Amino acid sequence: MRLDSVEVIRCHLPLVRPFRTSFGTEYEKDVLLLKVTTADGVVGWGECAADRAPLYSHEFNDAAIIVLRDHLVPRLMRAGELTAEDVPGLLRPVRGHPMARAALEMAVLDAQLRTAGVSLGSYLGSTRDRIDCGVSVGIPDDDELATLMAEVEGYVDAGYRRIKLKIQPGWDIVPTTKVRERWPDIPLQVDANQAYGRDAIEHLAQLDALDLLLIEQPLHEDDLRGHQLLAERMVTAVCLDESVISVATADSAIEYGACEIVNIKAGRVSGYLEAKAIHDMCLGRGIPVWCGGMVETGLGRAANIALASLPGFVLPGDTSASDRFFTRDVTEPFVLRDGQIAVPTGPGLGVEPIPDVLDDITVWRSPLT
Repeated sequence: MRLDSVEVIRCHLPLVRPFRTSFGTEYEKDVLLLKVTTADGVVGWGECAADRAPLYSHEFNDAAIIVLRDHLVPRLMRAGELTAEDVPGLLRPVRGHPMARAALEMAVLDAQLRTAGVSLGSYLGSTRDRIDCGVSVGIPDDDELATLMAEVEGYVDAGYRRIKLKIQPGWDIVPTTKVRERWPDIPLQVDANQAYGRDAIEHLAQLDALDLLLIEQPLHEDDLRGHQLLAERMVTAVCLDESVISVATADSAIEYGACEIVNIKAGRVSGYLEAKAIHDMCLGRGIPVWCGGMVETGLGRAANIALASLPGFVLPGDTSASDRFFTRDVTEPFVLRDGQIAVPTGPGLGVEPIPDVLDDITVWRSPLT
């Protein structure tokens, strides 16, 4: 396969409600889509998981555009004939920028699989045609427990099979306790997005009384020792998110005793090929994994759903329906039915942007070649 052109399309999608975490509040999704066209005229789509600002990660969209334009895309264009499997090696000399890499790999992989008539799920090794879905619940913008309870109730009534609560210092034990008391049987977990330090270990241990599936990324991403200490202190399983950027970091965290469950986000680990490799390693070691989300459009959501259909994904992920975040998605919406979403079966991602919607939400577009 030879690439003819790569284009970046910047889109703004309003969120149905503010999404607040320990590192900030989103009101609108600022997203970069990549459109790859091969010499044979086949189009592949990718989505960059970075945000407008470097808060969740050091990456942000303006920087992703620069590194794609000046460093990553030129390497693929110079390569001539290539496959998606060649992409990680071709991009390896460039340091960092996993989300930009992942978007480019995703677009090339989509084009390759569309050419071959193979779905992403089949390519990765899917074993299911539907996946169980969880939902991530942000911190209420008004800091009111009543707002949180109403939002959770809506998701429970919709049929989501797992609830995840975002927490931070000052918003943790009490709201989680209230949710657990109201829904004593629903699978429940919490996510701190690195908001705590080692001095909070005894405080976080209070969560053990609430029968949680896991506590996700409570300490800084670099603090494996701190997570090991927390794992030793808590009965609740410790899950790492931001700390896991490769097979090697996941393996090290597990071996060190800092991680009992792994959240795999393809954007964070440089793409779906590395995400599958992490899955395979964890599956071999008996470590449960689940698929995290980054408020993706239907393009990234389709890829995440395909990934989450692999056998090692034994916990519901943040693979919620399109209407969790958007009134109108860029693709045909993903719909929750009985707490599950169907895995796309069409070639490649199995979805593509609706032209009129894409035109309407696009704020800027530019060739990268």
